[in-house]
Amino acid sequence: MTIEQIQDRQALKDLVDTFSNLADEKKVAEQMPLFTQDAQVTTYIGGELFADMHGRAEIEKVFTDFLANFHSVYHLNGQHTVTFTDEANATAINYCLVKLVGKEGDKDVVHTHSVRYNDTYVKVDDKWLIAKRIANFMISEIA
Repeated sequence: MTIEQIQDRQALKDLVDTFSNLADEKKVAEQMPLFTQDAQVTTYIGGELFADMHGRAEIEKVFTDFLANFHSVYHLNGQHTVTFTDEANATAINYCLVKLVGKEGDKDVVHTHSVRYNDTYVKVDDKWLIAKRIANFMISEIA
C-alpha cells in the first residue's frame, strides 16, 4: 500500500464520517457537496425498495422529507473496507448503526437500523465524493 492510498483511505473514511455527522444534525443541504452532481442513492428497507434518487436535488428532497419525521438522529459507523480501482475511483462497504427518534402522540419512538452501504467514490479536483450509494437497511427495530 502506498502513502497516497493510505491518505486516500483516510479521506474516504472522513467522507463517510462527515456524512453521518451532518445527518445527526439534520444538515441535509450541507451533505450534498459530499456527492457528485449526478450521484445516485438507492435505499432498501427490509429488502424492499424505499427510494431510488438521482442527482443532488432529488437526494436532498428525499433525505429532508424522511428526516422531518424524527427529532433526533444518531449514526455510528463501523467497518469501512475500501477497494481502489485506480487513483480516482474506489468502492467500499460501510456498516452503520442508525437510530431515529420520532414522536407517536406524546411518546418517543426509537427506530434502530443496521445498515450496510455499498459505495462508489470518485476523486474530483483532488477531493473524494460519493458517486453512488446503495443503502441496505438490513435489520430494523422499533421500540
